[in-house]
Amino acid sequence: MQTEPTIPEPVITPRLRRPRPKVVSLTDRAAERVREIMDRAEQPYAGLRVGVKNGGCAGQEYILEYAETAAALDEVVEDKGVRILIDPKAVLFLIGSEIDYETTRLSSKFVFRNPNETDACGCGESVTIIPALPDAD
Repeated sequence: MQTEPTIPEPVITPRLRRPRPKVVSLTDRAAERVREIMDRAEQPYAGLRVGVKNGGCAGQEYILEYAETAAALDEVVEDKGVRILIDPKAVLFLIGSEIDYETTRLSSKFVFRNPNETDACGCGESVTIIPALPDAD
């Protein structure tokens, strides 16, 4: 009786995943201001919700609001003691963004520095953002 030669099973080595970059980061000033606001909030919150919505003269607006709970698919970013929750639909629009807090003689506000922004309106309240492209590798 003749037996067929056995073919060894290929060895598959799992590819190491590179660390995922943070979708957004905070400057020290922004983190300090968010912590101050959260400390004075009327109730404890799960974090700061950051997102993008359609609106304004340039087409889109940034959203900053209290997050009572984290949704199952939220992207969670911990930065400088602040928990940031991002709706999965906003992730590609926000990748690489830095949130700062600026104070001038006439106003105080959070400012987004977003590499995906292609245009902004004159009032500074709305922007045009293109989704980030996936890496080529």
